[in-house]
Amino acid sequence: MKRLPVRNFVDHGPTVETGERPAALFAAYAAARNTGRHVPVKPGDSLPLKDLDVRVVAAAGESIQRPLAGAGAVNPLCRDFQPAEEDKTENARSIGMMLTFGGFRMADLGDLTWNKEHDLVCPTNLLGTVDVYLTTHHGTDTSGGPFIVHALWPRVAIMNNGATKGGSRRAWQTVHDSPGLQDFWQLHLAANAGAGHNAAEPFIANIDETTGYGIKISAQRDGRFTVSNERNAFSKDYSGSAKQ
Repeated sequence: MKRLPVRNFVDHGPTVETGERPAALFAAYAAARNTGRHVPVKPGDSLPLKDLDVRVVAAAGESIQRPLAGAGAVNPLCRDFQPAEEDKTENARSIGMMLTFGGFRMADLGDLTWNKEHDLVCPTNLLGTVDVYLTTHHGTDTSGGPFIVHALWPRVAIMNNGATKGGSRRAWQTVHDSPGLQDFWQLHLAANAGAGHNAAEPFIANIDETTGYGIKISAQRDGRFTVSNERNAFSKDYSGSAKQ
């Protein structure tokens, strides 16, 4: 915060986790939050950003009940859904967002886990389709089932994993097999996944844990966008818009 001052703190409210470590973490965050403006959000809220629609679709364990514009189709993938054990951690209370800029749409569902993702797309897909899908919860096995990833029908996916955090083989394969997917980008090479479950080298921003290169998305109102790898200056342009 000293290097990048923060004026607004957007969250879902109090934490539900208890114990010495969670309490210490939340106390530190609350102290920082008190230096700016606190903006608690609930499903259906939007953030007041000019020309950009940032719609909250999940927060504090709840989700939107009505489909977003253009969404609402019955999701046949729900018939194969198998619920997971109830997640009582903060992950299940993550803020999930849909970002829209003209014809460009992107899904960022934070760390939402299996059952909460289900509520967003089953029995009907309340989110619709997207141009870019940021993998949920770093691409761990507790998130990102076919019932939601394939329903979103992303043209491009970006896995925000670490070398040894997330990037599981199952989550990677689910995204890789998504119908309509053109390219799969990764923040890090997944060290434990093997060559068969990593993107091609030009699409990976960091090949080990010693660097911190980023992946940049530049979007246009007409739905065109470019994804760039900061490490090697590789970029690719995508035209059109999300499948309706």
